[in-house]
Amino acid sequence: MDAASLPPLRIVLCPYLAFGHLLPYLELAERLALRGHLMSYVSTPRNLARLPPLRPAAAPRVDLVALPLLRVDGLPDGAESTNDVPAADRELHWKAFDGLAAPFAEFLAAVCADEATRPHWIIADSFHHWAAAAALEHKVPCAALLPTAAMLAAVPHPPLEHPEANPAVASVFEQAAAARRAVPSYERNAMTQFVTGHGTSSGMSGLQRCLLTEKRCTLMAIRSCVEWEPESFPLLATLLGKPVLPLGLLPPSPDGGRRAAGTNGEDHATVRWLDAQPPGSVVYVALGSEVPLGEEQVRELALGLELAGTRFLWALRKPIGADDNPLPPGFEERTHDRGLVATGWVPQMSILAHAAFCGFLTHCGLNSLIEGLLFGHPLVMLPILGDQGPNARQMEAKKVGLQVARDKDDGSFDRHGVASAVGAVMVEGEERRGFVANALKMQAVVAEKELQDRYIDEFVQHLRSYGAASADPILPHPSPFPNGALHE
Repeated sequence: MDAASLPPLRIVLCPYLAFGHLLPYLELAERLALRGHLMSYVSTPRNLARLPPLRPAAAPRVDLVALPLLRVDGLPDGAESTNDVPAADRELHWKAFDGLAAPFAEFLAAVCADEATRPHWIIADSFHHWAAAAALEHKVPCAALLPTAAMLAAVPHPPLEHPEANPAVASVFEQAAAARRAVPSYERNAMTQFVTGHGTSSGMSGLQRCLLTEKRCTLMAIRSCVEWEPESFPLLATLLGKPVLPLGLLPPSPDGGRRAAGTNGEDHATVRWLDAQPPGSVVYVALGSEVPLGEEQVRELALGLELAGTRFLWALRKPIGADDNPLPPGFEERTHDRGLVATGWVPQMSILAHAAFCGFLTHCGLNSLIEGLLFGHPLVMLPILGDQGPNARQMEAKKVGLQVARDKDDGSFDRHGVASAVGAVMVEGEERRGFVANALKMQAVVAEKELQDRYIDEFVQHLRSYGAASADPILPHPSPFPNGALHE
């Protein structure tokens, strides 16, 4: 039967309460809605109110479902996304997040009571163990949306008991072990709480949440593809013991699409400043909104940009505990003729698309990597946490740029490391030309509409196939993390 003649799927999407998750889920909802499927996008009221508008053709098929966030003592009113919450209060936010379990269960029971509204699938972030549990109770198949393959391949797995029994499987686990050996000490140390849960008031580590979700799900989905991660993507199904369906990269449209249209990006002061700069001359510096740098790190980054001597546009998030101006004394005055520091919202897609832009100093969050490489420009990489380190190592191996040199024990960097990386990647010469050529190869993956559309179409076909078969979870091989413990 032709896909166009099949009835639409009803799909519930449950993104984690961070805009680095909310926005890709919205992109997925829109792409599926444009194919005729009916989407329920579940989050909290303030998060939903802050989403950019959907394209008019998709909006009628996307129902924004608001669930009330649990009030928790000590958590500021309106702190619904991780971006609203200081790092010291993140445990309170986890507690509020877990409080969504009851209203989600009520929502799912209500829609499952009528066959006309019963969802065919739930797609939830890997932290949503309670969404997967509710799905299992109501016999609705659930897919967990995973982080990048590079991150998953670098998570420690125990050795196989009998590697000689299946050399192909043994090879996969050895490749994952090699990825683990590349993780620097400071990155391992930063993952300790996520893995062990020590010091958490919620009573559950991040890893335990992910393992529970995985156990309860029918299959896994991932915002990736073999063209993006040819080294690590093929390992996942063997490592996880369940089917892993690629979504492609969900890139925004190169012209900024609905986001630029909804925010007047072309009229922003940063874009007007770029209009006055020579073509291919400006480094864009943006390290995400979730985890700001400390004051000392901001100073070293600033002085490194000054030492590099290149033009720059810096989207700076104020460090926690900083005074009104965390920059070194006199920095803005000394660099005013070639640099601009913006401390509010900036239209990132408009900046990345601008003719004055020549490269991206990034934290290597997946959203930023995809948006940056959509325009084929090389990278200076300064990862901070989570999947950013594995992402950066993966991109450095592809020679699309360089990481800023770091102390392997504490992760610190200095102005000289910043200046060296910026100079190598951004200043015209043979080294930069090599980085540009490789960035253009990655652009060919990110910007190939036919490829990305095909992944979404194949994903829908798989959902129909698995959904028709069973709502029961596909049992994995024995968990590589008994009792949530991380094996070295």
